[in-house]
Amino acid sequence: MSDSSLRLVWVYPDLLSTYGDQGNVLVVERRARQRGLDVQRVDVRSDQPIPTSGDIYLIGGGEDRPQRLAAERLRRDGGLNRASENGAIIFSVCAGYQILGHEFINDLGEREPGLGLIDVVSTRGEGERCVGDVLADIDPRLGLPQLTGFENHQGVTHLGPTARPFARTVFGKGNGTGDGTEGAYNDTVFGTYMHGPVMARNPQIADLLLKLALDVNALPPTDDRWYEALRAERIASASQPA
Repeated sequence: MSDSSLRLVWVYPDLLSTYGDQGNVLVVERRARQRGLDVQRVDVRSDQPIPTSGDIYLIGGGEDRPQRLAAERLRRDGGLNRASENGAIIFSVCAGYQILGHEFINDLGEREPGLGLIDVVSTRGEGERCVGDVLADIDPRLGLPQLTGFENHQGVTHLGPTARPFARTVFGKGNGTGDGTEGAYNDTVFGTYMHGPVMARNPQIADLLLKLALDVNALPPTDDRWYEALRAERIASASQPA
């Protein structure tokens, strides 16, 4: 982390910010400030270069054509890959998650190269679209409570040998592979299909990113009553039979 401030980078809000995903950077920023941290937030549009000196990068979801445009520009820019090489923390959602993998199917029906930051490959599912609330158990190694979120995707994401599943579904489709996996991660790069925004439903994920960026094992407590009320409501709703 910077000696002077924590640098949050919101990547391409003009292309990748569906289903309230911009709320993720708002939650991370707020939870950092609640701990007395000096935060510098940078919103980087798709016609601007990606800074390589950020601490935490957040990427949201998007429709098929904006996803292709974002992937093309991120490959050409190279800044996100360089930031990852510098040890930055990256958290991505849906289309952003697919972009961080090796490849995905674009709006033209063609295989589009990704950034190769997570060992996953995304294809287009042939069955019903994955839509609805999701509950999933996050990898115990991350020490986080149950994941709650909303998915809306046709993509199917297959994990390679160096990617760990971010979570295992209790309800919902997750990666769409039928094996119960949801999302993927390595040491510093995370991907999920969860909207919500996912940080509002799961503030402990935001705290995990902060701890990784700060290289600490714990953070001072905050008032989580609002977040816990939202979590309880969404978990109860998803748990009720259709």
